[in-house]
Amino acid sequence: MISVLILTKNEEQDLPGCLESVKWCDDIHVFDSFSEDLTLQIASKEGAKITKRKFDNYASQRNASLEVIDFKYEWIFILDADERIPNDLKIEIFNIIPNLNFSINGFRIQRKDYLNEKWLKHAQMSAYYIRLIRRNKAKYHREINEVIEVDGEVLNLKNHFDHYPFSKGYSHWLNKHNNYSSMEAKRWLDEQNSSIEFSIKKAFFSSNFSEKRFHQKGLYYKMPFRPLIKWFYLLFIKKSFLDGYEGVTVATLQSIYEYFIVLKTKELLLNKKFENNKINCPNNKC
Repeated sequence: MISVLILTKNEEQDLPGCLESVKWCDDIHVFDSFSEDLTLQIASKEGAKITKRKFDNYASQRNASLEVIDFKYEWIFILDADERIPNDLKIEIFNIIPNLNFSINGFRIQRKDYLNEKWLKHAQMSAYYIRLIRRNKAKYHREINEVIEVDGEVLNLKNHFDHYPFSKGYSHWLNKHNNYSSMEAKRWLDEQNSSIEFSIKKAFFSSNFSEKRFHQKGLYYKMPFRPLIKWFYLLFIKKSFLDGYEGVTVATLQSIYEYFIVLKTKELLLNKKFENNKINCPNNKC
């Protein structure tokens, strides 16, 4: 009843575990960004169907995967290589899918993040993600930290899927989020220069989960002292200290990531100001 889509780029370490968790599926697709390690050999050995596309940005890569792949089934579960589908979630999906009406086109599922096999129960910013969608009924937008919009009703599932963001170590996480922060800074400036108006009403009261998150994030980026706010929120409001050493570590790393975005936004603004001065004052004669 369900096809599985896994997006990859050099995932030889995490892909075997991901494929093991979906071995019940007979329509597994790996959408690869021209990996240079053993990712494709592993996928082929396990019988997954492989499609390759050069990566440009996260939203367009995911949209392309949904558009070009000929999925066998009507429902698609979207995974990253460092994620797993536990048996309880699989059983819940199998029980609910046959009885759906056609107005329901997506499911929001709780994701459990782990560090050193410790579930970060309190240290997660967002708990629910739309990962199970009906074919041709969903589309992504935003270049980084992409948001998926579903044409139709979206329900919550009771069970969770697992995520291991630190499976490749702290250095890999920091390098990845260094790149993310550059993209987030540019995206934020682009949104500020556009006609987008972020709404407090939509940020808190919209019935559309994706719309609510979009406006919350837009308003959040206007706040001063964001790194400190994020650290305080995770540590004391969400009580990530209850997750022990791992919870404190993740709260601190998330605040560092936020500070990366702040620094790079300022850098982009300075560069833009410098370029404007060069245009308006050629040869420094102003």
